[in-house]
Amino acid sequence: MSAVFNLFGKGRKNSQFTPPRAPGETIRPDDAAYLREWVQGRAFVEGYVEPETMVNEMSVVLVDEQGNYTRRRIGGPKGIDAVAKLLSISLYDVEETGYPDRMRKKIEQERILRKRAEQRERRAKFERGENPYS
Repeated sequence: MSAVFNLFGKGRKNSQFTPPRAPGETIRPDDAAYLREWVQGRAFVEGYVEPETMVNEMSVVLVDEQGNYTRRRIGGPKGIDAVAKLLSISLYDVEETGYPDRMRKKIEQERILRKRAEQRERRAKFERGENPYS
């Protein structure tokens, strides 16, 4: 049977490639310290667990009430419980819930502000007689 017709991978050998993981498949101490510090003084922080990919290990995105967010590796499935216990926050599976609207709005707002700043810089270069696109 030709490989062209092997649409569903029958008889395919499993790849030996595995994604990176933290030792013990749990959160690293430096990532745990960063997350603990990030949560302090912020209101209504929630966590969104991102799945492991071929390139990245499992991670968590923390989002506060303003839509500010941060992302850190949590090593593997054991890291989920470690983060929940460490931070005492609600954790959600991002594949089931998606990211919160406040985070998406914040990202869009930052993108708009960045574009406006770029336009102002190009206009200033043009007014000085410089090439605005260099």
